[in-house]
Amino acid sequence: MITTPDNDNNFDGPMIFIIIGKGYESEASEGIDLHILLKAPDDDTAVREALNALAEEGFIEADLDQIGMLTEIPAEEPHASAYQGAVDGEVAIIRFS
Repeated sequence: MITTPDNDNNFDGPMIFIIIGKGYESEASEGIDLHILLKAPDDDTAVREALNALAEEGFIEADLDQIGMLTEIPAEEPHASAYQGAVDGEVAIIRFS
């Protein structure tokens, strides 16, 4: 996996993306609000890896509403732990019910 940014942002830290959306585990479900944190070289890769991780977790569909890059380490849980997991190469999925 490429770990260096392929853009001109010159960001010094790891590129940790947060994707906000809703995941569906069945066609009849109302959906679960999600925050997904992961390290990726660009937003296209981040979206692709997030969708793959959601499929592995049993989601059949997802609506991804927003994507951004975290510029500071989150101080509060569950995002602080998810951030550390993303730095370590994991795709962290936070579910809100």
